[in-house]
Amino acid sequence: MPAGFDPLVAEWFESRFASATEPQLRGWPEIRAGRDVLISAPTGSGKTLAAFLNAIDGLVRQARAGTLQDRTEVVYVSPLKALGNDVHKNLETPLAEITALAAREGVKLPSIRAALRTGDTSAWERQRMGKLPPHLLVTTPESLYILLTAGRSREMLRTVRTVIVDEIHAVAADKRGSHLALTLERLDALVAEQGRPRPQRIGLSATVKPIEEVAAFLSERAAVVQIGHRRDMDLAVEVPRDELGPVASTEMWGEIYDRVAELIRQHRTTLVFVNTRRLSERVSHYLGERLGPGAVLPHHGSLSRALRLDAEARLKAGELRAVVATASLELGIDIGTVDLVCQIGTPRSIAIGLQRVGRSGHWVGATPKGRFFATTRDELIECAALVRSIRAGELDRLSIPRAPLDILAQQIVATCATGEWGEDELYGMVRRACPYRDLARPEFDAIVDMLSEGITSNRGRSGAWLHRDLVNHRLRARRGARLAAITSGGAIPENANYAVVTEPEGTQIGTVDEDFAVESMAGDTFLLGTSSWRIRRIEPGRVRVEDARGAPPSIPFWRGEAPGRTRELSESVSRLREDLAATPR
Repeated sequence: MPAGFDPLVAEWFESRFASATEPQLRGWPEIRAGRDVLISAPTGSGKTLAAFLNAIDGLVRQARAGTLQDRTEVVYVSPLKALGNDVHKNLETPLAEITALAAREGVKLPSIRAALRTGDTSAWERQRMGKLPPHLLVTTPESLYILLTAGRSREMLRTVRTVIVDEIHAVAADKRGSHLALTLERLDALVAEQGRPRPQRIGLSATVKPIEEVAAFLSERAAVVQIGHRRDMDLAVEVPRDELGPVASTEMWGEIYDRVAELIRQHRTTLVFVNTRRLSERVSHYLGERLGPGAVLPHHGSLSRALRLDAEARLKAGELRAVVATASLELGIDIGTVDLVCQIGTPRSIAIGLQRVGRSGHWVGATPKGRFFATTRDELIECAALVRSIRAGELDRLSIPRAPLDILAQQIVATCATGEWGEDELYGMVRRACPYRDLARPEFDAIVDMLSEGITSNRGRSGAWLHRDLVNHRLRARRGARLAAITSGGAIPENANYAVVTEPEGTQIGTVDEDFAVESMAGDTFLLGTSSWRIRRIEPGRVRVEDARGAPPSIPFWRGEAPGRTRELSESVSRLREDLAATPR
């Protein structure tokens, strides 16, 4: 391990790892120099620890010197709640082990606290966090926005010194990233109010292209540590024995389930990826019939937090043979010793294919192993083109949106809800965010005008959230602006889902699509979380259910969730078709 770390931190690291990895050896000097840094490296190469260890080292040094204060110094931003849960757990372990190591050496360290704040965090945990701020805060982009906007939690962020943005490529290419970029600038402005230096930004990504644009998204002065995304991978495309057609038959699906079950038996732990929540429920049900009860669980965003955490915990503990997941387990979550990844159908993206296969062998020196299952002729061509592109080292090109104005309007209201701003000052802050660096002043003024004047409709004028002083060019929030910003912020589209609540316990186990709920009737049975549920009654926004005790279920559906194919993968498919057409028969 390089010199310069606290002896306790160095001793802990060397007791856990044979040596530092390349991302760590190249990233630590840049981080220790205080620069903004983007680390791009393959999954399982120690990027997260490269980002965290320097922050932990600083806190340990403060604890040793007796200068550790009850204030938040590090914010870790994760695009997925599941990823945040995992990093929170993986922070507590090294902190506890370093504290125990210090105690064995006769050094008593004050407690270094890590806390998780997402939409799933209970009210009791939020109150405790407000009274005793964590030193390391793990959160999501949307929760960070709310923390910055709400009055009490905002005070907790004034002392932040480091911001870590994990899996940055997962947000940079859409409006969610634009929203986060403005949130980070608002955080900088909050810290600057205290006369403190701007927080250091550390970005982590496994698959990103072009890296220069992503580095600029993180910070206009970010240093780049690029290890590359290519690893040796064991990849293959599997097809049923019967000839593929335009649609998979029932018999063909049965063959696929049999083959996936066979592969699961040959490996210790398997992740099966699908593209929709409906397919996650369906595949886990039929695999469960082949592998036995308790061997397979689904994992997707419409399951309750308790069911998702249970699946993650049992997978890590080795109690499950397989988990059938959507994108909910796609990113850099430490999900234990996964030996194999099966993808049913095509992931529709080269980068997503790499991410998903990289969930297997997610440790230094391991070889990821992936099997792609084609269900139709078109999927066979696409899966073959995907494997070809991965072996050629190709990647999807990421495109950062230019100045989305709906996101800008949200953030302007949220910013003014926390205090009065000058228009020029606010415009300057917005322009520092990468997606808005080319924002013209007339566009900004038009948004401010709309937010101050409101929108005229047949029912009158509404949506006027700001007071605008046209003489002094100052902006301040109207009554209700803060509540509107907190309850209506973010870039994740809302879905009209119905909560599924068990009777008589009253426990929510997940959600179903509104159309599925409306089309169902009392007495119908459906599958959710590998269990059959019988509908007792349907209320506005809720489906009341009871245990159907294994009765044959239908499969619920969720609309509008299947991904589209990326341009780069489409080009790869076209090249493969051209090559096949030119091949002599």
